[in-house]
Amino acid sequence: MILESRMADMGVESSVELLARAQSGDDAALNSLLARYLPRLMRWASGRMPAGMRTMLDTSDLVQDAIINALRNLETLEIRSEGTLQAYLRRAVHNRIIDLYRRAARRPRRDELPDDAVAPGASPLEAAIGAEAVENYERALEALTDSDREAVVLRVELGFDFDEIARQLDKPSPDAARMAVTRALARLAEHMRVKH
Repeated sequence: MILESRMADMGVESSVELLARAQSGDDAALNSLLARYLPRLMRWASGRMPAGMRTMLDTSDLVQDAIINALRNLETLEIRSEGTLQAYLRRAVHNRIIDLYRRAARRPRRDELPDDAVAPGASPLEAAIGAEAVENYERALEALTDSDREAVVLRVELGFDFDEIARQLDKPSPDAARMAVTRALARLAEHMRVKH
């Protein structure tokens, strides 16, 4: 509410207002929404794509594709707050990443590229546990090795079971994947205890 009144004072339309204009066919409003949310969602999605897919699909392509598909039924969306719209679009990107992980599990692994740093961004998770805790989590996640980071993201953020994680991490069994995740989470917890 305070954000919306500040934006109104500055002459900047809220995302809800832009969405309403876009729903009535205003292409400029739709482009403004995309310009507003694309950078945020690209920062959030950075480093969360399956390693084997990074050579085939750029993060910005994935995010643009997810947003365009999410807004395909623009006229039926009932969004009443900035956070709801961002959560809706983030969920669309999240679902697209899950699809890529599943697709990657059906293909032979390719040579991996090193992960870029995971940039923090607003999310529904922030609303639940607070921005400071999310920033601490993101910093700790960034400090992990690539394999530990992937294990944490697969289990915690994407909710994969240990069978799926074993396939993604090339582990011989779900128990081996469980141990890898347990160790990665312990290292994550240790990094979270250390203030940066």
